[in-house]
Amino acid sequence: MAAISGHWAFAFGVLGNIVSFIVFLSPLPTFYKIYKKKSTEGYQSIPYVVALFSSMVWIYYAFLKTNTTLIITINSFGCFIETIYVGFYLFYAPKKARVQTVKMLLLSVVGGFGVIVLVTQFLFKGAARGQAVGWICLVFSLCVFVAPLGIVRLVIKTKSVEYMPLLLSVFLTLSAVMWFFYGLLVKDINIAIPNVLGFILGIFQMVLYIIYNKKEKANLKEQKLPEKIQNHVIIVDENNSQKLPELTEEQIIDIVKLGSLISSGKIHVASCLHNSTCGVEAAKVENMPKLQTAEA
Repeated sequence: MAAISGHWAFAFGVLGNIVSFIVFLSPLPTFYKIYKKKSTEGYQSIPYVVALFSSMVWIYYAFLKTNTTLIITINSFGCFIETIYVGFYLFYAPKKARVQTVKMLLLSVVGGFGVIVLVTQFLFKGAARGQAVGWICLVFSLCVFVAPLGIVRLVIKTKSVEYMPLLLSVFLTLSAVMWFFYGLLVKDINIAIPNVLGFILGIFQMVLYIIYNKKEKANLKEQKLPEKIQNHVIIVDENNSQKLPELTEEQIIDIVKLGSLISSGKIHVASCLHNSTCGVEAAKVENMPKLQTAEA
């Protein structure tokens, strides 16, 4: 039974590595935009510094435990890719953002991680050291999963899903599922518990995306035609059996503009049903010189 559990744990760990690998690569389009425009364009470096710090703490925890090769592999890649992201950000960031990023690196990666290692090495021994670092990882992971609530708040406030990429939410949810089962099977609550919250928040984000994406599409359909066109009424003669040709949006706009010019008096149109009822306009026409046709 233990062997079967070990095989399942290994399978979920491998799947967790694959999904987490995709999540780590998800910021690549953002950095491609930064590269094209040679500017960070107001993007924040906080997510990448936090991800780097998180990977470092999990690697330290994995070295204190046994049979944690899969934790080491994915977080080693996380440290590698996040270091590249931060370095890339520092290269293209303006001076103020660059200074803030360096401060965060010194405060978290150097100071924070250094304090964790020193405190746990000197104050704890044996299994207690691994438990202490595990609780630190648990609390920190909970904070990382709660961080996207700022984006959720923005979506609800603006009623727009522009700042919530659906694929990233899907992969984060899948990652939480894989690592939850991995932690459950290896009986490590420090891995399993944070991913319960990650799964719940991931599902919540996807539900919000579906709701507000539908509302956005409905609003776009309502605003497709200009207000001037929506306020006009098109009258069709039902007695006329001849079908009218369908008009394009550009043609409808031209008709509306022509109608506005006529109603404003800039263009005068006279319609005569009979020659006797043409009035002044008919007299003007009669007074005009007639064209003579040349006879052969």
